[in-house]
Amino acid sequence: MHRFILTGLILVLALSRGVRADAPALQPGKSTIDDVLDALQASGKDLKSFTADVAMKIEDEVMSTSSTQIGKAWFQTKPGGEPKIHLVFDQKKAGDKIVPQKRQEFLLDEGWLTSRDENKMHETRIQLVPAGQKMNLFQLGKGPFPLPIGQDKKDVYAQFEVKMMPAGKNDPANSIHLQLTPKPGTPLDQNFSTIDAWIDCATRMPTRMATENKKHTEIKTTDLLNLVFNPTIKPEDLQLPPLPEKWTTIDKPLSR
Repeated sequence: MHRFILTGLILVLALSRGVRADAPALQPGKSTIDDVLDALQASGKDLKSFTADVAMKIEDEVMSTSSTQIGKAWFQTKPGGEPKIHLVFDQKKAGDKIVPQKRQEFLLDEGWLTSRDENKMHETRIQLVPAGQKMNLFQLGKGPFPLPIGQDKKDVYAQFEVKMMPAGKNDPANSIHLQLTPKPGTPLDQNFSTIDAWIDCATRMPTRMATENKKHTEIKTTDLLNLVFNPTIKPEDLQLPPLPEKWTTIDKPLSR
């Protein structure tokens, strides 16, 4: 489950890079792969905060079943440039209806990912970045959330086979669909067969991301909706509430 949430956070974190005014214009059917990668590289320095509605879907390709969780994300750049993200899922799809679910909550701060599961009454804290160190979370081959956001396209081509996919009827509006296949021996080749990103032509940023696992048995899709750039975020929106009584907790620091 943690891998699924991390995959979803990839997209949320990617959007934290923002959009620069000089990013290349994109047009469906006209822009090339290089155009898209250049636009993604240009993304990055103006965004200070955002809020968005989030939908995360898991499809089991063996059992032909799927489940979707729905929630909200808050992001803010802290002094020094490090990201802080709070993600809450409190609804799910049941057929055509949206119904409440036991709360699942995630906070990325100070190099740690904290996850809380109300159903299990359990908290897990996973250290992603060594204490006292800063890390480029997106650096290909090194960061814990490698994505071609703010990356030189030469580095993208070195680690992925990249191709433009034809538009589909269910694609996000005004988007371009790229598919990245990790090259053999690269870090993501161990976990993913493909990584698909739908780039919004207006914002030049991913609006949807899908990953298929190495065994071709599971597809995980993340959509961000109602994205608001640079809103005023209340401190409590980026904090976890006090840990409830009788909950269990475990820390998983990085190996020394």
